[in-house]
Amino acid sequence: MGRYVVKRILQAIPVFLIITFAVYVLINYAPGGPIETLMESGNLSQADYEALKHSLGLDRNIFERYFLWLAGLFQGNLGTSYRTGKAVSGMIAERIGNSLILTGTGILGAILIGLPIGVMSAVKPGSGWDKAGNVLSFISASFPSFFMSLLLIYVFAVRLKVLPANGMYSVTGAHTAGNLARHLILPAFVCGIQPIKGYIKQTKMAVMDVLNEEYIKTARSKGLSERTIILKHAVRNALIPVVTQLSLSIPFLIGGAVVVEQIFAWPGIGSLMISGITNRDYPVVMGVTVLIAVVVLVTNLLLDILYARLDPRITYK
Repeated sequence: MGRYVVKRILQAIPVFLIITFAVYVLINYAPGGPIETLMESGNLSQADYEALKHSLGLDRNIFERYFLWLAGLFQGNLGTSYRTGKAVSGMIAERIGNSLILTGTGILGAILIGLPIGVMSAVKPGSGWDKAGNVLSFISASFPSFFMSLLLIYVFAVRLKVLPANGMYSVTGAHTAGNLARHLILPAFVCGIQPIKGYIKQTKMAVMDVLNEEYIKTARSKGLSERTIILKHAVRNALIPVVTQLSLSIPFLIGGAVVVEQIFAWPGIGSLMISGITNRDYPVVMGVTVLIAVVVLVTNLLLDILYARLDPRITYK
């Protein structure tokens, strides 16, 4: 296992470099820039423009700038925001907990709802559980996150006025768990409803396949209760496809959270990314890119290791 982990880490390094270089090139060649914005407002003379461009290193070629940024990254330095002058690492640290609360709640909700519905749909096809799974799957596939967000805000915040439309806490309220929970309901629901179709479908198909296996028939012939067979044998052996679905939903949830956080004014990594792109704040965009790339690569590695724990037949070399 140790050799496999080292091999996967070595494979992840070129992937990481390709991702970061591609993003670096795209944002640097996008129209406009932080200095150009100041020039358009008339706040900088040409001499000041050239001096600022030199101080930020923007007068170097793209490859030199990237490798200088990469060298700083390996030293634990994500750079300094062009707009605020703050360390990018500090800006990310201030917001990462907020994003983890939002996406973590969304993932947990999708699993806690999708897995039981998927299991019951497989055990009792055509039942109310199966119909509920079909309805949730339809909603998940039919409504993009931005439309779902706006629809929920209109219904629950504008019309019914029972839930807040934005932020983590009320402006005049205390920062309590209850206040946070009320603000979390709508954005977490949007983050969770998008991948729930995959959990329901994968769980249902996996459990149905397992229930047709010979060892399940043997367990029934020995007089084991249906509850024991499902919980002890069928569900555990059906978790491999579910873990695969989890690995696929992590990047989706991170990307989807960018839209959700912006709409709900949730102060997380996603809204920080949008702000960095809007203001052409290259160090901020690259800092968030590094975070997302590392999370995706590490998550996929951990889930591969989890496969072996769930199924002893899987070995890694």
